[in-house]
Amino acid sequence: MSAGARDGRVRGDRQKAALVELLEPVVGASGHDLEDVAVSQAGRRRVVRVVVDADGGVSLDDIAVVSRAVSAALDETDVLGGSPYVLEVTSPGVDRPLTEPRHWRRAAGRLVRAPLTTAEGGAPVEGRVLGADDREVRIEVAGQERAFALADLGPGRVQVEFRRIETQDDDQDDQDDSLREDLLHEDEEGGDGEPHGH
Repeated sequence: MSAGARDGRVRGDRQKAALVELLEPVVGASGHDLEDVAVSQAGRRRVVRVVVDADGGVSLDDIAVVSRAVSAALDETDVLGGSPYVLEVTSPGVDRPLTEPRHWRRAAGRLVRAPLTTAEGGAPVEGRVLGADDREVRIEVAGQERAFALADLGPGRVQVEFRRIETQDDDQDDQDDSLREDLLHEDEEGGDGEPHGH
């Protein structure tokens, strides 16, 4: 790495640390957690990407509230050097690694995979998160509930699950099948296929 690149990286790290220090209490005041801050260049402007999360997820209204608060905080400081910027506030994607207790807690019900960091090592753990606290994560592995110390789990990853989505066409097929069964039943009772009164 060249001296220029190294200096640029150090400046970037310092700027990120300053942004985290500035924005963490701002985001926290709105009831959210600051997960990450990243600054990238887009032409003459810089893009400031702020990732936030909360128990129960983050709605569009939440994003709007946090955006206003973060924008006001950035405008009152020179942490970005006064140059123009574009602010993006977003929630974490499924590719966000699970590293904090709150990440595991919010992944309850999701299928995850995580390496073991114990001295013995072993195959990665894969199963459905049942719950988590500040010390351990409960995961259903092969139908059995198991408890893992957070210190023994590496960064977890949520596994994408594909499920068949029932559509209106499926509903119509079910109705058609039901209608065919009713008509068949009438044929068997009446013998001539004509409807019968009661």
